Amino acid sequence: MRSLLLLGFVLLAGAAPPPGKDGECGATRPDHLALKLAPCASAVEDPESAPSAGCCAAVRDVGRRHSPGCLCALLLSDTVRHSGVNLDAVITIPKRCNLASRPVGYKCG
Repeated sequence: MRSLLLLGFVLLAGAAPPPGKDGECGATRPDHLALKLAPCASAVEDPESAPSAGCCAAVRDVGRRHSPGCLCALLLSDTVRHSGVNLDAVITIPKRCNLASRPVGYKCG
């Protein structure tokens, strides 16, 4: 399952971004940041588990380099949605990583 999830991230994130305005993540589309969440594959499989240090570091990095809004856009991106993962588990990762400045639920600001 984990390898299929990662393969899905790679395939979907590899598409060329369409031209457009800056969004929540600046000029970078959230779908193209999806590979950053690859270390979170096991945290998505078990929503009760503590995410790995690598997963939390990746989530913190996106939040620090971009914004909580970008992190929200990434967690709810088409890439993540189409990967077949449980979105209820995905959206809890920032909380499970104890991020102080984090998107909350599906409302994400």
